[in-house]
This record gives sequence, C-alpha cells and structure tokens, in this order.
Amino acid sequence: MVRSLVRIGSLVGLLLAFALAVRADDLKAPLGKVELADGDSIVFLGDSITHQRLYTQYVEDYFYTRFPQQRLKLHNAGVGGAQAWDALQRFDADVAAYKPKYVTILLGMNDGRYQPFNQEIFDTYRTDMTELLERIKGIGATPILMTPTMFDSRAARATNRERPAESTQLYNSVLTYYGTWLREIAVENGHGFVDMWGPLNNITLDERKSDPAFTLIKDAVHPDAPGQVVMATALVGDAGLPRLVSRITININKNGPKANAKGGTVSDLVETDDGIEFTWQANSLPWVLPEEAQLGVKLTRLGHRLSQESLEIHGLEPGRYMLTIDDQEVGRFPASRFERHLELQANAKTPQYAQALEVATLNKQRNEGPVSELRNEWRKFQQYARVKRDAAANPDNAQAKEQLDKLEAEIAGMDERVAAANAAAREIEDQIFAINQPPTRKYVLKRVR
Repeated sequence: MVRSLVRIGSLVGLLLAFALAVRADDLKAPLGKVELADGDSIVFLGDSITHQRLYTQYVEDYFYTRFPQQRLKLHNAGVGGAQAWDALQRFDADVAAYKPKYVTILLGMNDGRYQPFNQEIFDTYRTDMTELLERIKGIGATPILMTPTMFDSRAARATNRERPAESTQLYNSVLTYYGTWLREIAVENGHGFVDMWGPLNNITLDERKSDPAFTLIKDAVHPDAPGQVVMATALVGDAGLPRLVSRITININKNGPKANAKGGTVSDLVETDDGIEFTWQANSLPWVLPEEAQLGVKLTRLGHRLSQESLEIHGLEPGRYMLTIDDQEVGRFPASRFERHLELQANAKTPQYAQALEVATLNKQRNEGPVSELRNEWRKFQQYARVKRDAAANPDNAQAKEQLDKLEAEIAGMDERVAAANAAAREIEDQIFAINQPPTRKYVLKRVR
C-alpha cells in the first residue's frame, strides 16, 4: 500500500512538473530591445501629450543623431483629447498607412475622465485598448505600451480651473492603476513596455524635498519641455536602445600611443613633443536638445546615461592640456582629468555638439510647422468622428445633424492636406540628413603649462 502511494505520488509529481514545464514554454518575454534597420517605421500614437510634439521630437532627435546612416520613418499620431476609441477611428489612415514596425501607445489620461476610479469607465478603456492592440498586431507591428503620465495634483490645486477635490486627490492613483494593467498586458503578450508615470513622479518627489512648489506639469496634465525630456529618456532607456555615443581610450608608453575605441575609428595617432593628436571618425553624434529642454537634460542626466562621449588618456606627462577639435578649443584640463575620462557630450564648444544642435533646431522647425499642421487636421477628424457617433445614436437630433454637416465640410480635402504636410515634413527631414552625418575630425591635445 505504501509503495503504491509512493508510486502515485511520484507520478503526480512528474505530471505536475511536466505541466509547469509546458506552461513555462508557453510564456512570452516582453520586448527587451527595439531592433531597427534602414527604412523601418515607428508610429507614436497618443493623445494631447503626444500632440504636443515634444517627447516625440526629442526621441526623433535621438534617432537622427544616433543612427545617421538609417533613414527611419517617424510619424507622430497624437491628437488632443484622444481616448482609445478615437485612436481606433483613425487607425487605418493615421497608423496602418505608415506601415510601422513598432507603434508606441500613450493613452489613458483622458480615458479615466479625470475622476476617481470607476470600473465601468476602466472597462471601456480596457475593451478599446484590447481592440487597438489587436489592430496593431494585425498589421504586423509590435505594440509598445506606455503608462499614462503623471497627474500633478499639487499643480492642479494651484490653477484656476475648478476640479472636484476628490478627483484632484485621487486621479494620479487612477492613472497608475491603468499603467499597471498595461504592464501586465505587455508582459503576458510579449509587447514592449515603457514606464512614463514612475520617472515623472519620482523626479517630482525628489525635487520637492528642496522646492515644495516644483512641478514638471504646470497645468497638471501636460508635461512641459523638461518633463517631456523625462518621457523621452524613459522611452529610449526602456526600449533598450544604444546608450553610448563613443569611448576613446589611449595608452601612452615607451612603445608609443595605442588606441582602443567604441563608436568610431581612431587613425593617424601620434605622440608629439607636448601631447598627442589623432583623427576620429565617429559613427554618431551626441543627443543634443533645444534650450527649453535643458532642465530635463540635467534632471535625467541624459548625457551621462544615454549619450556619453568620453575621452580617456593614460600616460600623459603631468600638467595642463588644451584640447582642440578641428582647431576649435573645447577646454583646458589637467592630465588627471583624462586619466578618469573626460566626458564631452555636453560641451557646447565641440563641433559635434554644434552639429547635433543644428539637427535639433531643424527638427523643431519640422514639428512646429508641417507636423503641427498634420496633427491639427486629425484633431478636426476626431471631432467629426465623435459627432458622427452621437448623430447616429440620436438620429432625430437636428442640432447634431447640423454640426455633422459643418464638420464634414471642414474635413473635405483632408487627404490632400495631410499629404502636403507629410511632404513638407520630409523636405525638412531631407535637410536633417544632409547635415547629420559625422565627419572625420582632428583632435589635438597640447600641453600648455
């Protein structure tokens, strides 16, 4: 009897182990790294926070400078006020038409309707988001789910806009509930995932320890430029994109200088009577953002974390050295500074910084011009789609019918205007790719005392 029970127990154990093994084989891993090739397309789908064209602009700056040899297709598909349902209405023409490899999704801020958690409202969001994910997978693209951003209740109380006290106090927690659900969906289905909520809240909390009035979101909902840098760095970091721009390491000994480099090629390295010189062909440029974004660059340590451009030299004679790049003096440093490694990515005196800033300036023009025009066309369409839905639900409502007719007239010719805006955006992008190629640069390190 005992032997039989032992055999039965062993059999049950084997069956359980087999079942667990089978289930483990069925588990999917969330996307760990975005893989891109020349010609690949990325669509940034979202609401007004995407419509702001800031975090998307900064991520575009990253791609233009980090992958100058790849002509990626980057499309902003944000519309102010959008909920997941709205994204479904414009999906074919505003997402699928761009044949994306990846679609980032930033929706939820409006879906929660700025009130304490409501199960029925969440169920609507979940239903529409689930359908949206199926549509994205149906066109062969990989979804990258992004949590709703932070609702700043302190900033909300400081504005003149009246909100119910309970909604103001609780809405940020509603958004983290939505984001947690998105994370579970990403993990279970093997999608990409980016935490936008955490970094914005964590930086705000940390800064308020010294400045209680600090905010990245003055109107409580839409992050300002520094907050949008937080979002851009979260996307780049969580998407597993390359962090290093370059690392040049040079060792000087009795046999002469030797170089080891990542992110480019060192050539013509020679030791001179008072230093060294070499030529450098970089593969990319540093990630440089416009002036209004610089607080965000500082708060996120963007350069050190995601754009490091370092120069490390061992064996220099003690003293102070002047570094020039293409005959442009970029600074004077003690030999010990090069022993630890000198980071150049934030040095505005370097030619590569100036080149990357020119790229960012052009891309800002692209976003404030034709991309803005494009997104405003889709804002009109969104209003039309909503009124059309309401008119269908209330066929006897003459006012709704009149409003629908008016909006139909406004969106007439939209396809041609969208095409024109896309063409104008591409023209500016052509200019970007004419100036974003890293040239060979001459580095000279000379002892000055």
